[in-house]
Amino acid sequence: MKELTKDNVIEVLRTIYDPEIPVNIWDLGLIYDISISDSDVCIKMTFTSPTCPMMEELLQQVKDSVESISGGREVKVELVWDPPWDLSRMSEEARLDLDLTEQGW
Repeated sequence: MKELTKDNVIEVLRTIYDPEIPVNIWDLGLIYDISISDSDVCIKMTFTSPTCPMMEELLQQVKDSVESISGGREVKVELVWDPPWDLSRMSEEARLDLDLTEQGW
């Protein structure tokens, strides 16, 4: 089976963007955990709001994108709400891109 690392998965996740915020889902802080075994890849993720209209589409996009590099492993994407997402989960680069300085949030 092909070598798969968290870095490979993160690289793919950085190509997926929230349609309402011009930041990829990794830097937005929506991915809480990535675990890789010989048989599967498990991703725990959240959204900025439980009413996100693109939730199903983004969950499927994550699954499909990771499956493309999974080396045949099953990809499981688990939606979690605890802990709740907040601006502090964003990367510094994303906060700078969106002009969200510490004084602004």
